[in-house]
Amino acid sequence: MISVVYAVLVLGVLGCLFGGGLAMASKVFAVEKDPRVEEIQNTLPGANCGGCGFAGCAACAAAIASGAAPVNACPVCSGEQTSAIAAIMGVEVTAAARQVAFVKCAGGNRAGRKYEYVGIDDCVGAMKIAGNGPLECAYGCLGFGNCVRACAFDAIHINDIGVAEVDREKCTHCGKCLAACPRNLIVSIPYAADIMVSCASKDKGAAARNNCSVSCIACRLCEKNCPHDAIHVVDNVAVIDYDKCTSCGTCVTKCPRKVLVNIHDDGKVVPVATSA
Repeated sequence: MISVVYAVLVLGVLGCLFGGGLAMASKVFAVEKDPRVEEIQNTLPGANCGGCGFAGCAACAAAIASGAAPVNACPVCSGEQTSAIAAIMGVEVTAAARQVAFVKCAGGNRAGRKYEYVGIDDCVGAMKIAGNGPLECAYGCLGFGNCVRACAFDAIHINDIGVAEVDREKCTHCGKCLAACPRNLIVSIPYAADIMVSCASKDKGAAARNNCSVSCIACRLCEKNCPHDAIHVVDNVAVIDYDKCTSCGTCVTKCPRKVLVNIHDDGKVVPVATSA
């Protein structure tokens, strides 16, 4: 009986010693948590889309709090959210103009086809079949939805002509669709922009014309008629300088291929107000 009592006492003493040691170790080796991390994480949208380059919103918040990422690291945040994060960090930030994604293609079923593709709906997979996919145009949207599946905000869909189309109001500019497109057809443009170039083909005029009925043929009529020097043909396709573009609509009316489009469903360009 005495041996049992001794055993219990020894175990009790050892338990106290080990418990005390662990308590001291937890205080000595404790890692202080920056309270700003939780505040920043609560301010972030919580989409965990990875558009910031980090694993999720928690990792992004930790990076911002530590100074490893800027306060505007999250591309999904609104201006108010970014300002709130800046206030938490005690810095000022200038709100950047909103950007959205845009698909530089209007071909779809208006583009020529080399063959009918039958297989899984995957743009990368389709591109590996018989010379860069079923389209005659090596730059056209294949329409198999890699970008659609990558978008966490339901902001991009395949339209009725078989081309990916962005919902500007839903787009958060997270960048996931840009990375998902194997043909690099999706680009960033200012939300305020009215005029877009709906073609990415770098083929020369005759080849581009044969491949798609709505392709840019590098005729340069847009470039020659722009009163603001805001559009130029680069690598056989028109490119807009949005810092110069005033949305006057001249290029849209001059384009014989209807490659230059605007965001208005009625096909009209809203005129830019000019000072008297």
